[in-house]
Amino acid sequence: MSEARETTHFGNRQVALEEKQGLVNAVFHGVADRYDLMNDLMSGGVHRVWKDAMVANLAPPKKGTRPYRVLDMAGGTGDIAERIINASLGYAEVTVSDINSDMLRVGEERARSWRFGSQARFVEANAEELPFEDESFNAYTIAFGIRNVPRIDKALQEAHRVLKRGGRLLVLEFSQVDVPGLDRIYDMFSDRLIPPMGRVVTGDAQPYQYLVESIRKFPSPSAFTAMISAAGFKRVTHTPYSGNIAALFGAWKI
Repeated sequence: MSEARETTHFGNRQVALEEKQGLVNAVFHGVADRYDLMNDLMSGGVHRVWKDAMVANLAPPKKGTRPYRVLDMAGGTGDIAERIINASLGYAEVTVSDINSDMLRVGEERARSWRFGSQARFVEANAEELPFEDESFNAYTIAFGIRNVPRIDKALQEAHRVLKRGGRLLVLEFSQVDVPGLDRIYDMFSDRLIPPMGRVVTGDAQPYQYLVESIRKFPSPSAFTAMISAAGFKRVTHTPYSGNIAALFGAWKI
C-alpha cells in the first residue's frame, strides 16, 4: 500500500501539500497588475494605514556605521519596501522576495520611479527555502503573505535562520474579527462583495474567493503566536488593527 499524501487547505479545499504552492502562484499570476488597486477597493484604503503602522513599528534607522538590511518576503509589488526605504531616508537596503515572478515584475517596474529605488533588489524565492545566508538580515517583514505559504512553520524557521541576533520579525496578516456585530458585517462583505468586485476589476472572481477562504483558515492569534515562538523567536507580540480585521505580530531573534 502506498503512503497517504500529506494534505493542506487551499481556501476551503483540501489539496496535496505539494500542490498548494502552484495553486497559489496561479492566483497571483492572474491579478498581479491590479493587486494593489484591489487592496484599496477591498479595504477602503485602510490597508495603507496598517502597512504604515507596520513600518512605524519597525522604525528603520536613518544612519549608522553598518548597512541595515531588510528581507521583505512575499513583497512582490514593493509597497512595503518603498515605505521602509523612505522611512530610513534611503539608508535601509531592502531585498524584496516573492515566489511569483509577475508580482516581482510589477515591483521592479515601480521601483524605477522611487526616490531611493537603488536601495531595493528583487529576488524570486520560496519562503520555505530561502537562498540567503544565515544571519544576513536585520529585519524580516511579510505583509498578507504568510497565510499563502504551504508550510508556515518552515517559513518561520527560515525567517529565524536568516535574521541576525537582535533581528526583528514583523508579520502583518488578516486575522479574526473580535468585535460583536462587526464580525457579521465583515463576513457578509467578504462573501457577497469581494469575489464579484474581483471579477469586475481583474476579470476573475476565483482569486478573491480564495482570499476570503484563506483568511478564515489562518490560525487564531494565539495559535500563530505559538508558532512564532516554536520557531525560536522571543518576546512575541500581537497588535490588533480595526477590530482585529488585521493584526501585526512582532518578535525578536535573541
